[in-house]
Amino acid sequence: MMERFNRLLPALLGGLLALTLITPESSGQGRRGPGSRPIVLGPDDKQVYPDPPAGINAKREGIPHGQLEMISYESKSVGATRKMNVYTPPGYSKDKKYPVLYLLHGIGGDETEWQRFATPNLLLDNLLADGKAVPMIIVMPNGRAQKDDRATGDVMRSAPAFTAFEEDLLRDVIPTIESRYSVAADREHRALAGLSMGGGQSLNFGLAHLDTFAWIGGFSSAPNTKRPAELMPDPEVAKKQLKLLWLSCGNKDGLIGISQGVHAYLKEKDVAHVWNVDSNAHDPTHWRNNLYHFMQQIFR
Repeated sequence: MMERFNRLLPALLGGLLALTLITPESSGQGRRGPGSRPIVLGPDDKQVYPDPPAGINAKREGIPHGQLEMISYESKSVGATRKMNVYTPPGYSKDKKYPVLYLLHGIGGDETEWQRFATPNLLLDNLLADGKAVPMIIVMPNGRAQKDDRATGDVMRSAPAFTAFEEDLLRDVIPTIESRYSVAADREHRALAGLSMGGGQSLNFGLAHLDTFAWIGGFSSAPNTKRPAELMPDPEVAKKQLKLLWLSCGNKDGLIGISQGVHAYLKEKDVAHVWNVDSNAHDPTHWRNNLYHFMQQIFR
């Protein structure tokens, strides 16, 4: 029993932020979102990408597989040695320049969370074998920019460290990747996406640095997400720079109001984007499924 609990603990922590903001209605007939507001779905809140087939992240025999490695780097912004998980695609060669997808985790996670929730390496192995994605490097850093970056104790206390990660990402993570791996070091070849707290980070940092990222995804983004007008104060500039802006949330997720607000603003300003609302909650199935679709769209 304890072993099973330990396996489930990361997922429970990953959704901790959502759970602190979602409470059952007194009637017991639903959930309430941020600010004790009930989930209200509008006409735009529809699933535009279907649920993927079963086995999308199963390890397949007889196809090439990429390499996953945990690397260390010196973070000047944090003042500590930190870790990140890096995937290189099958046939990785120094003779080729690869695009890079940076994947950010939730408030209760770390550099291993995406692997526990979605195994992006196997997702991409399978997509590449089927000719549905571009070979890319995937970087899964620790978005908690503080010296003790473990998800222990009261993880909510680390919320300021998620804001501070912007500097670590730009000054330390990206330069480390571009010095150690054969990458195309320009905005058209960098994507930034994340789940929950990492989704908010991806929108906050990505839209603030469109000179660095052209492809951005927020999967069930958390309350750390800036207000829409702060995220995109100049929609006309963003229209010219964005290659893809992906928003998604489950229709059972009490945090959906955050992404609904961003979608409404983007629609009002006529900014092209994906708004995918599936039938999941604040859970790994939603994050895995939307990553599966997102990876097929980027770097095209």
